[in-house]
Amino acid sequence: MLKGIPKILSPELLKVLMEMGHGDELVIGDGNFPAAAIGRRVIRADGHQAPELLDAILQFFPLDQYVQSPVTLMAVVPGDEVATPIWDEYRAIVTKHYPEAPEFKHLERFAFYEQAKQAYAVVATGESALYANLILKKGVVLA
Repeated sequence: MLKGIPKILSPELLKVLMEMGHGDELVIGDGNFPAAAIGRRVIRADGHQAPELLDAILQFFPLDQYVQSPVTLMAVVPGDEVATPIWDEYRAIVTKHYPEAPEFKHLERFAFYEQAKQAYAVVATGESALYANLILKKGVVLA
């Protein structure tokens, strides 16, 4: 056990975060996300909600400062009457760690899946909110 690391971050997830390099992407998938079918590396975080994982990850994970949108959300399918209050939570968490918060990009469902297939890893959460999937692009740690 180590001091100062949020308990929600498993040893496997910490290892993956350390392995990732600049430009690599991490998917945080909700409970409905097809993580096993899409992910090259899947880290199980069952029982954990996406916002608390995002907050813990962003304590250590630099967002890519060289792209316009280092955070990508799965867009709501046209005609699907679903509210997305979790997106406001995500915005508040990102702003907490990055006061000049970057833009969020929205990708159509199947385009999101295609981008997720290229991600370094997928974190499969127990998040029950719909359209709670997001992709984070890793930046560099500035000295």
